[in-house]
Parts: sequence; structure tokens; C-alpha cells
Amino acid sequence: MSSFSSNTYDYQSSPNQFGTDPVAVSDFLARVNLGPSQLREIAGLGAVDYLRLDEQVVTPGALPSRGGFDDLCYGTGTTYLAGLTFGGVWGLMEGLHGHSPNFKLRLNTILNSVTRRGPFIGNSCGILAMGYNTINGTIGSIRGKHDSVNSIASGALIGLLFKSTAGLRAAGTASVICAATAGTWTLAKKYFFKY
Repeated sequence: MSSFSSNTYDYQSSPNQFGTDPVAVSDFLARVNLGPSQLREIAGLGAVDYLRLDEQVVTPGALPSRGGFDDLCYGTGTTYLAGLTFGGVWGLMEGLHGHSPNFKLRLNTILNSVTRRGPFIGNSCGILAMGYNTINGTIGSIRGKHDSVNSIASGALIGLLFKSTAGLRAAGTASVICAATAGTWTLAKKYFFKY
């Protein structure tokens, strides 16, 4: 028969099948003696190695960046969070204006409104920012310079692409709105952050 007497397994009464005493993790780690000097030797470092950030070219601007991917990540994340916050506040105001007879229904209305508006606006803004930064970087690479023309053209193109399935009128309107927003942002950067 087996050493199982019931539904529980008795570790103490079962014989050790391998003929050795059980080894715990503390027994293994007691043999390892790694201090800072041993770790440095293992890694092949003679001394402390420092990162040299001054070797990387940083583009001047309101927010210095190291390239297009920096702009893409920072711009997309910031715009997503701003859109999520704006949509959440919009949903909160919408939910507070609802007419619910008791607290539980009012709270449910508020939560439904916040979760409907916040992610929708946040995701839309994040997609627009990601497309804008990608197109802006591509146009800048092709032209060889980054200026306000790139920014406005990128805004127009992403607005056109974003609403392209809604018809020509909606795509044209979105294109004009995004180009105007990009132009306003470019002028605001030049005015407030003179570099």
C-alpha cells in the first residue's frame, strides 16, 4: 500500500526516498558568500561604472528629449492621462446632474458616466498623440528639420486619418481641428518656452 493513510499526507512518518537529509534554502545560501568585492569581480568591473548622459545629444526645447521615441512615449502618455482626466471629470459632472432617487442609484450613475467618458476620451487622445508624434517624426526625418510646418502637417494628417471612416466632411473637420491644435501648441511652445 501507499504511505497515504487519509486525505492528508504525513511528512514525518514517510521515509526519505533518496537516502539524504532534506536540504533547506538556508543551507544552500549559507555556503554563498558574495560581498561587493566578489560581485565586482564576477561582473568584470574594476571600478564603479557611471552612465554618461552628456554623451547623448538632447534636442533643445520645452521638454528636452533624446529623439523621436522619447517624444512618442512622453507625448502619448501625457496626452492619454490628460484625456482620461478630462473625460473622468466630464463623466463626473454628467453623473452628478443625473436625477436618481437614492444614493446607490446616484453612485451607480456617477460611476457609469465616469467609466464611459474617461477611457473613451483618454484612448482617443492617446491614439491621436501617438499618430501625431509618429507622423511628425517621419516628416522631420524626410525633410531633415523639425519646425512648425511639420507639426501642423502632422496634425492635419492624423486628423484626416483618425476620422477617415466617418466620411469626407468629418475627416476634413477633424483634420482642421487637429491642425489648429498642433499650430496652437507650436505657437504656445515658442511663446512660453523660448529656446
